[in-house]
Amino acid sequence: MNMFDPEQLRTFLAVERAGGFTAAGRVLGLRQSTVSGHIARLEQAVGRELFRRDTRNLALTADGAAMVGFARNILDAQAQADRYFSESRLTGFIRLGASDDLVTRDLPDVLVEFQRSYPAVDLELVVGLSENLKIRMAAGELDMMVAKRLPGEQHGELLWQDRLVWAGREGTTGPPQSGGDPVPVVTYPPPSLTRHMALRALEREHRSWRIACVSDSQLGLQAAVLAGLGVVPHAETLLPQGLYPVDDGLPELGALEFVLVCRRSTLSEPEQALRDAIVANARRMHR
Repeated sequence: MNMFDPEQLRTFLAVERAGGFTAAGRVLGLRQSTVSGHIARLEQAVGRELFRRDTRNLALTADGAAMVGFARNILDAQAQADRYFSESRLTGFIRLGASDDLVTRDLPDVLVEFQRSYPAVDLELVVGLSENLKIRMAAGELDMMVAKRLPGEQHGELLWQDRLVWAGREGTTGPPQSGGDPVPVVTYPPPSLTRHMALRALEREHRSWRIACVSDSQLGLQAAVLAGLGVVPHAETLLPQGLYPVDDGLPELGALEFVLVCRRSTLSEPEQALRDAIVANARRMHR
């Protein structure tokens, strides 16, 4: 009977979630060759092909689809055994806020690992615009938040600085600076920081613009851009699948910062554990 390597199983699930070896490598902080090696050794261990590959697509085989359930069960059982024998008794309740663009990329793996390690800690996740989360934090409705701030602002613990870019579907080019149509902007509603920075940059260069689509979710923005409605201001390292930087014909947007903000200066034990997990993941993903 094969004993499956947990690291290979975690890599397999990351590839399945991310839809590719390169994207999974970014999530795990591994080189693509390492990810490929993990998958090859896992396929050798099971004696079956788990992914069907061609030049453009990566899809699960029938055996791969079955392996998703087995891998989750194996990792969950291992986590339960680890918790039992380590006698972890950490309990508590944390209200965590997160900006929308983090929810599909950096945050899920952090929360999965955290809840596997601390199953008795209840998490309430609130997703929204950074400025709205900041208001809820000030009102005492959140314990922690991972959100954006403008360079020069002082609130929060800096996790990483990101370049703000214009993004479009593949092949999109920016309109000419003179004589062209208004720049079609796809954006979050106010008080979005990325919206503020984008419109300020256009106005600074006396560029005409129009709001082509407004959505309060990243999935809505992604769908609008992929449909060709316009370009979206977005953190470069968090670009959704299918969106690419548009570097010509549009003004530079500068940088923004992602920070962790805690309501209390002295953290509870569960809050400290979650803070450490978020910081460690940010350093691994954005070093």
